[in-house]
Amino acid sequence: MATAALKFDRISHPIDLIETLALEHGWPYERTCDDELTLVVDGTWCDYQVSINWREDIESLHLASAFDLKVPQGRANEIYRLIAKINEQLWVGHFDLWSDDGLLMYRHALLLNDTEPNIEQCQALMSAALESCEFYYQAFQFVIWAGKNASDALATTMFETKGQA
Repeated sequence: MATAALKFDRISHPIDLIETLALEHGWPYERTCDDELTLVVDGTWCDYQVSINWREDIESLHLASAFDLKVPQGRANEIYRLIAKINEQLWVGHFDLWSDDGLLMYRHALLLNDTEPNIEQCQALMSAALESCEFYYQAFQFVIWAGKNASDALATTMFETKGQA
């Protein structure tokens, strides 16, 4: 991969903005190095372990949000089917299964290309991840724990309840 001949001088480090968001939202975090921050975000269904890395060579903030779900080997094929169906619906980001670990995660990136990021872009990156994780979490649970097929699990999560009982 080619890198730019002229180097863009950044005013601030992009991870600093994510750290600011973490402080504003009260998310516990750890800045493991200049280019990486890990944080925990409370969700409705589970806590999400979010890792954000800055890649200077491609000028990108990469986000990976891991679920508190492990995919048993016997359910991996159906999870791959579900991931394919879900990813067809997503405009940004995508879900992955790390087959060696059985770990489900959502991934997305913010490409900066010689521009300064702003807090709104970083908030949008985090929001896209958290909304997708929250929306599809139960579909993954239905496949893993209830033994449903991908189509049925996805149809169940697409059912929107209005009002209160």
